[in-house]
Amino acid sequence: MIQDPEGVVLALFAAFCRIGGCILVLPGFSTARLSTTIRAFLALTVTVALLPVMWDQLYPKIRGTTPDYLLLCLFESLTGVVLGMIARFYALGLQFLGTVATMMIGLNTPPAADILEDASEGQLTNIITFAGLMVLFMLDFHHQVFIAIADTYRTIPPGAVFDPQKALVSLTDTLSATFYVMLRLASPFILFNVLFNLAIGFINKLAPVVPVYFISAPYMVMGGTILFYLSAAAMLSLYADAFGPIFR
Repeated sequence: MIQDPEGVVLALFAAFCRIGGCILVLPGFSTARLSTTIRAFLALTVTVALLPVMWDQLYPKIRGTTPDYLLLCLFESLTGVVLGMIARFYALGLQFLGTVATMMIGLNTPPAADILEDASEGQLTNIITFAGLMVLFMLDFHHQVFIAIADTYRTIPPGAVFDPQKALVSLTDTLSATFYVMLRLASPFILFNVLFNLAIGFINKLAPVVPVYFISAPYMVMGGTILFYLSAAAMLSLYADAFGPIFR
């Protein structure tokens, strides 16, 4: 028998604010292909599963006064959103990687419908984005996120004032680390583009009458496609390996 049903409900809703705020922007769960109802029930399920783990840190912070509790729920929601945005920024880096790879191999095709969002992306960017997210789910990245949420109740206890400066620093560091990771993953395509255009420039000097740049476009696309075929597995493996250090 529950001795304090009101306190249990208040603690459950406060935990739901942090976990629901994280799932609201979490990659994969926040996709346009997943309805809001499913996301809400998923957040509620995770909250019920994690509530016993966070009970000792959460229940003593529940107060009976409404203004304090509403402020606590607001801070909990902001903390969850920041935690989810860290993972989302890293997943959005795949769009940067796909755009760079598309430009470097000259695959200037019309944008197609995005698989995950209601937007338009290039075909190569769609493949990279979907494959990277699928690899993250295969490696249970969402489990790492849920464990991190439970750990935040010790580092950022409920009732603590939300620090926007610390949140912005965390998001900025995530963007910086994500940029360097994606730049390293895109480096083979950048090097291929530089060497290919350098070789075409020398050929154009030797035969200035021939429209070398027009003729070389299919060879650039073919070479870039072969390079992507050979490097896709290693690229996705390195992408998945870098998620843990960045998210921590």
